[in-house]
Amino acid sequence: MALVPLTYNLRSMLVRRSATLLTVLGIGATVAVISGVLALQQGFERLFAASGRADLAVIMRQGSTDEGSSILDREDANALVKSSPEIAEDEDGRPLASMESYLGVRRFKVDGGETNVAVRGIQPLSIRLAGAALKLVAGRHFTPGSDEVIVGAKLSGRVRDCQVGDVIVFNTTPFRVVGVFECDGPFASEIWGDVERIGAALERPVYNRIVALLKPGVALEDFAARVEKDEQAHAMVESEREYLTKQTRAMSAALLWLGGVLALIMGVAAIFTATNTMLAALAARTHEIGVLLALGFRPAAVFCAFLAEAVLLCLLGGAAGCLMTLPLNGIETGTTNYQTFTEVAFAFRVTPQVLVVAVTFSLLLGLAGGALPAWRAARMNPTAALRRL
Repeated sequence: MALVPLTYNLRSMLVRRSATLLTVLGIGATVAVISGVLALQQGFERLFAASGRADLAVIMRQGSTDEGSSILDREDANALVKSSPEIAEDEDGRPLASMESYLGVRRFKVDGGETNVAVRGIQPLSIRLAGAALKLVAGRHFTPGSDEVIVGAKLSGRVRDCQVGDVIVFNTTPFRVVGVFECDGPFASEIWGDVERIGAALERPVYNRIVALLKPGVALEDFAARVEKDEQAHAMVESEREYLTKQTRAMSAALLWLGGVLALIMGVAAIFTATNTMLAALAARTHEIGVLLALGFRPAAVFCAFLAEAVLLCLLGGAAGCLMTLPLNGIETGTTNYQTFTEVAFAFRVTPQVLVVAVTFSLLLGLAGGALPAWRAARMNPTAALRRL
């Protein structure tokens, strides 16, 4: 079966450039909105999943979904660390494990409004375990045992009293900001201070989690199985990477659901746009279709030609939508993590996955929007079509 040359479709699109441009822009706007939501979801997910370490164990209360809902008795936590030979030790034989507390505290944004900010009480080993991922960009580290804190760099421009030299009051205890740090993952949206002083100020006489470095060769699964069988500890173990990945599920699901709803609603409108454009082209090109059929092109070839034109229009719209989305890459925003209900700042990420979804979506729009006009074109009677000018 001979196919209609693609140049025929290209010339037709150029002749009707105004309708072509409007259709491309309409499809592009639809694709751009959906791609923007997906870029937001990718940015949020990668903020957590890309920063976790597989060799760092996170120990929390059994049944906890996040550290905010985890409570570890101090005596039990210390006993667990001391009785765990799987945990690595420093030069002096001390376990490389740090006790941490965690709480979302209401703070005021710079541009107005309120939000919950994660306040983390840490021991000095937490900074050592963070390693090169944590970088001090202003000021200095807080002094252990003092009413001093360091704040994540993503908070300093978004939340009040988060600059070096400012004073943050937790309940009635003032804490002076002595440093600003950058860190991979969600930690750059947190406030860190001494675990004892933070616990006293926030009236949290418990730990929320333990972060421990395992010895080389120790399987985290074996360590987790042993700890979970310990009836005194009542704890569970997972890698930091696994824990952080779990923290994205609620928010990622919400964003994907939003993207799906937008794709359905705006996609239906985009299909009608493509269909309307092709039906208008069909009405104006009835005589041309008659000529094609009279020249010997089969109805199937005519169907393929008009369907290909609709797909090409939508693919051009998809490319335009991708170009509209690219400037969003790297732009920072903030939202509430539905898992912990605290403020998290992150950047849009226009990944190859987002672009592939955008192009695939535009392709489907072309197939759905072009099917009816192509079917009508293929069913035309050559003689009747030639009579219409």
